Amino acid sequence: MNLFRSKITLGVLLAFFLVFSACKKEEKTKVIRLGHALDVSHPVHKAMKFMANRIEEKSNGQLKVDIYPSQQLGSERELIELLQIGSLGMTKVSTGTLENFAPELRVFGLPFLFKDRQHRFDVLESEIGEKLLEASVRNRLKGLTFYDAGSRSFYSTQPLNSPSDLKGQKIRVMESQTAINMVKYLGGSPTPVSWGELYTALQQGIVDGAENNLPSFYLSYHYEVCKYYMVDEHTALPDELLISTVVWDKLSKEEQKWVKDAAMESSEYEKGIWREAELHALEEIKKAGVKVTYPEKEQFREMVQPMYDEFKKDEEMKKTIEAIQAVK
Repeated sequence: MNLFRSKITLGVLLAFFLVFSACKKEEKTKVIRLGHALDVSHPVHKAMKFMANRIEEKSNGQLKVDIYPSQQLGSERELIELLQIGSLGMTKVSTGTLENFAPELRVFGLPFLFKDRQHRFDVLESEIGEKLLEASVRNRLKGLTFYDAGSRSFYSTQPLNSPSDLKGQKIRVMESQTAINMVKYLGGSPTPVSWGELYTALQQGIVDGAENNLPSFYLSYHYEVCKYYMVDEHTALPDELLISTVVWDKLSKEEQKWVKDAAMESSEYEKGIWREAELHALEEIKKAGVKVTYPEKEQFREMVQPMYDEFKKDEEMKKTIEAIQAVK
């Protein structure tokens, strides 16, 4: 049923965008449309608004970005597909979802890949990060920058104190084989559910819990249903800002520079407001009665070690992992 509805939604969107192209000219102004699935209060949405303002400033109004938030134009997967055919200009997507289009990005799904927050930033802003941004170009998706999406932890309608509490629980995951495997290794039952349908799925008991960062947990109101949040910080999947290569190739070199520079500036801006959002979310969910626990992480690391062994069978993936771990 979901697949059928998804096809209908995509069909309607395609019809709409064939009439109104992703990058159109309004008199002397060129407009790029950006769709995403986040709420307007989310720090990543605010960062993209910052980027749109900087593009307009840099171009003296010659180039604009119109933003359509909150899944107005479809789910993450649908938005990516619209970018591929050039019917939408830009989107923000989790690298967990994007690994289906660029297998190299599976590396971000490895639990406990980064030593800490600064190590993550140093990797994303290095040559390693730039190379990974280009990994999806062959599928008409050009990465412009990464946005900090913090660390992901488990939350549930049932008590959570250690990995053993995940055993038998139905845990919502993204459409990511890496995330599915991780939950399996930790004893849970991974269940892919779209972000827009997750609140209802939690209410109805279709899933017992999920895993995500603190701001997303708070802004999605999942804390109204799930009263247990376990800060295990298993993965740190960044978000990625994408532009359709169909649209990118139609921009002049100068316009491309405006877009790239503004995207990088918005990434730096987002770091600050993300940290503020994390602290605010933690305070608010505690006020709402959510029990927040901080388990020992060593047991988690031991349980997911086979994932590293499996990944390193691929020579290129092994090199990427080792390069990331070598960053000081």
